[in-house]
Amino acid sequence: MSSSVNVGDWRQAAHALKQGKVVAAPTESSYGLLADVHNPDAITNLLGIKPRGSDKGQPLIAPNLESWQTLIQPPSAFARRLAERFWPGPLTLVTAARESLDARVTLNGSVAVRVPGPSVAADIVAFYGAALTATSANDPGAPPCLSADEVASVFRTALGRGQLVIVAGTAPGGAPSTLVELDSPLGGSAVAHGASAMGRWRVIREGAIPSAALSQVLRTEPTEP
Repeated sequence: MSSSVNVGDWRQAAHALKQGKVVAAPTESSYGLLADVHNPDAITNLLGIKPRGSDKGQPLIAPNLESWQTLIQPPSAFARRLAERFWPGPLTLVTAARESLDARVTLNGSVAVRVPGPSVAADIVAFYGAALTATSANDPGAPPCLSADEVASVFRTALGRGQLVIVAGTAPGGAPSTLVELDSPLGGSAVAHGASAMGRWRVIREGAIPSAALSQVLRTEPTEP
């Protein structure tokens, strides 16, 4: 298989993903590194291409809400409300992960997932029909890549080894997804002391969707970081 995929050739991209390769494709803002969440070899390949510290999980993209719910523990009412209002779109929700999920994509038992807005990555995950990683394509600490040429330059070793396939094109740039952590609903005694039975939420990273818009939908303010 060639090291590049033309825009719209999702069969070729899906074939690479099924082989355990990593596919670099434009998301709503920058290039992301896509790998099959349910393929341990693919995650190993991804971490070989872009190592990630033990203090970080892997952001994921899912094709739809139904797929999201196969990755997580039953979500809080707040999480469902945000997903239904802002997906597809640049909002990443951090909730408790299912125990069956590869621990290398989770952090402290939680997983970060979004259903992406219009983008090449969104088309690929919809065609593939299962969750994929979507960590930004860049060296640690460097700005995310915005073109196929930049990705090829940064990850030339992975390209040479046949571990990486790049979708031709460019990404638009701009703010990343807003990152929100949501707790599960609190039980009886906590509710009695004034905590919300809907769960709690906090903004980990401001992004494309302002926190004020989230507060308006949830009709409550976030907890302090």
